[in-house]
Amino acid sequence: MTASPLEEIRRTKLVAIIRSQSLEGLENTVRSLFQGGIRAVEITLNTPGALSGIERMKERYPELLIGAGTVLDSESARLAILSGAGYLLTPTLKKETIETANRYNVPIIPGVMTPTEVLTAYEYGAKMVKIFPISHLGPKYLSDLKGPIPFVETMAVGGISLENAADYLMAGASALGIGSSLVDEKLVKQGDFSEIERRAARFVEIAQNVQLPK
Repeated sequence: MTASPLEEIRRTKLVAIIRSQSLEGLENTVRSLFQGGIRAVEITLNTPGALSGIERMKERYPELLIGAGTVLDSESARLAILSGAGYLLTPTLKKETIETANRYNVPIIPGVMTPTEVLTAYEYGAKMVKIFPISHLGPKYLSDLKGPIPFVETMAVGGISLENAADYLMAGASALGIGSSLVDEKLVKQGDFSEIERRAARFVEIAQNVQLPK
């Protein structure tokens, strides 16, 4: 039985966030991430040619879970789904966007911050939420959120690095969304995709070896 997108994200604990300025850069980045062991990527819709990029990456990497990020409204959600996105991530909480994803039976992970937003997203039908931006709040904030709302799964996004990834997982994050510390646009422009692959492998190692509290 094939795992659902959320099951796969829970299993691997990592989603690589890609904002590329060209289709060539996108392809090389995805290849490097895949070779480094990443199995879920988010192509942001503010990437030029994002929808065609989603279609193309799904064809080239059928083993890879391809999602769409920076989904701002229900129409963008529908277009991303029709392009083949297996899951959606949003920076904000919007009921109509969640309803569209649920209508197509595609998982959506909306961006939230406060306890009220977390519970509201859950009541709208989201099974996992994105705590964003988490960088100025830290792992303790995440564990504090999980206290009164333990039944809502969380993805920590914003400022996740090799140095703090394990801390967020141990604080209760089901997954991490990783942007510039993994897919650095400077590395893409320089063509240093081997460094992206190396970073990907290191994040995968951390996710696999982190000791979660009992």
